[in-house]
Amino acid sequence: MKKIIILFAIVLAQFSVAQNDLPKSANDIAPLLIGEKAPNTNLTSIDGKPVSFLDVLNNNKTILVFYRGGWCPYCNKHLSALAEAEPELLKMGYKIVAVSPDSAKSLEETKSKDKVNYTLLSDSENNFSKAFGLAFEAPKNYEKYLMKGSDNVNSSIIPVPSVFILDKDGTILFEYIAPDYKHRLSNELLLSVANSLK
Repeated sequence: MKKIIILFAIVLAQFSVAQNDLPKSANDIAPLLIGEKAPNTNLTSIDGKPVSFLDVLNNNKTILVFYRGGWCPYCNKHLSALAEAEPELLKMGYKIVAVSPDSAKSLEETKSKDKVNYTLLSDSENNFSKAFGLAFEAPKNYEKYLMKGSDNVNSSIIPVPSVFILDKDGTILFEYIAPDYKHRLSNELLLSVANSLK
């Protein structure tokens, strides 16, 4: 019996280590799938207050966006494009929530620069992107951008840019995951899919 308990402890320890291992590249991630539910992880609002994702969802259909940070020109272009699509998405009954490793202070700068009205949330410790299976080890040359954007909380973890459409209870209805950060979901496709799922 003692041997079985020791063996179980070893297996559990190995599983724990494996769970903490991050994918080495954007192509190695294992994201949540359509039909699975978004995790109820704590995030930080733009005013620096902790908030649970289910409270943010607040029983609304949601366009959930993961982006690398306000330092990324491709992300800024995408966030601005989403701002243009927002009125039509609101008419369909959706709200937009965008999450990055940036600190609340950096979110404020991004909100102003990209002229967005929708919700920006901070995931500086990357717990939300890890729970979604989107986090991976950032290339070494990203460290200075991540450190500055996250207010020195994060130096090595980055999410793969992604767009999810969630039902009111957080169930994933659609996902677009872009390991090549230069490719983003177009507004045309997003609006078409959102309309078909409303």
